[in-house]
Amino acid sequence: MASVDVEIAARRYSVACRDGEEAHLREVASIVDRKAQDAGSALGSLSEVRQLLFAALLLADEVKEHRAGRPVPPDDDAGRIADALERLAGRVEALAQRVESDGANA
Repeated sequence: MASVDVEIAARRYSVACRDGEEAHLREVASIVDRKAQDAGSALGSLSEVRQLLFAALLLADEVKEHRAGRPVPPDDDAGRIADALERLAGRVEALAQRVESDGANA
């Protein structure tokens, strides 16, 4: 078992992986780091947790678009990233309200 140090959102993590998968892990960590940086740039000052949350949401949005057969444009448009984050934030807030409402009715 190998261990790789990666940096995401200006923080270093030591992550275990199978031998031979070190380069792949570094590559996917780089993608997550870029999404975290995009989230921070688009939304301003975010806590580390929120920055990683929005990075995960951006990645999940891309996966969903890809699975639906829609092309995912490159990440060079800060306005597009901000729009995607706002759309995702709205979805998360609606889900949180639904969870809170369901909990109050339980």
